[in-house]
Amino acid sequence: MELANGSGVQEFILLGFGAVQQKRILLFIFFTVLYMLTLAENITIITVVLLDTHLARLPMYILLSNFSWLEMCYVTTTVPRMLFDLASPQGIISFRNCFLQYYLLFSFGSTEDFYLSAMALDRYLAICHPLRYQQIMTPDFCYALVAACWILGFLWQVLPVLLISKLSFCGPNIIDHFLCDPGPILSLACPPVGNIPLLCQIVADALIILGNFFFVVLSYGAVILTLLKTSNRGSRMKAFSTIFFHLVVVTLYYGPIAGMYVIPSRESQSEITKAVTLFYTTVTPFLNPLIYCLRNDQVRDAIGRLRRRKLPCNTTEEDNCL
Repeated sequence: MELANGSGVQEFILLGFGAVQQKRILLFIFFTVLYMLTLAENITIITVVLLDTHLARLPMYILLSNFSWLEMCYVTTTVPRMLFDLASPQGIISFRNCFLQYYLLFSFGSTEDFYLSAMALDRYLAICHPLRYQQIMTPDFCYALVAACWILGFLWQVLPVLLISKLSFCGPNIIDHFLCDPGPILSLACPPVGNIPLLCQIVADALIILGNFFFVVLSYGAVILTLLKTSNRGSRMKAFSTIFFHLVVVTLYYGPIAGMYVIPSRESQSEITKAVTLFYTTVTPFLNPLIYCLRNDQVRDAIGRLRRRKLPCNTTEEDNCL
């Protein structure tokens, strides 16, 4: 994207958390550990699905492995830059890099909206239409679904980012945030543009968020109704357990986003916005792998098979070899 505003502003200053040096060090250590754990979890899931021939054929795990890659991209868009600013208090980011981060962050977020819908569709077909499930959810269809999520997610944010980047910014250039968010950026435009551009961004986000949210709710609603009619108690409880954790992930994603639109007062808006944004850009990507996969019996069994496969085969340890 060509970014060229008609002003002399060439860089922005991210205020970040405004903490004293000692707290900045503690935050740096905490988020570094959290970031490394998030990467390790998602890399583990991707590796297990790719190397295990059984999981690699299952539609749900095709989607989940790609979702793990998305989570890695999503968290890498914000956390390394945040760690850099914690280590270097200046918080200077160029105009282009600021809008690149803004575009990538919202594009990955939009892609995640579509991914949650895709995984809800997978569970709906598996439970509500089991006889047609294998015919519909083929590996080719899953990969086409993945490609559609990425393409739609990245196309959705092109126009809002281009429109906002064409505004004039003549100072001040201080963003009261730890990342480039459209709200604080628009407040720096000159002459003041009012709430119309921000309203356009909110409307664009609301369409994609609400559309996917209602699809997810309807899909899981149909799944729950189907399970309530199932006579096999064991199968029903197992399916409910899986659906429960899917709904936890959906709540972790949509809950903070909903909180962004019900901030009570202007005085606390900035700090609450930072806290909510921090949660869904760092904590949620860390929790999702734990909830979705690493607690899953099939994933744990696959990890065990891969570990045993690496053990040397000999006459005394035959049981450890596949």
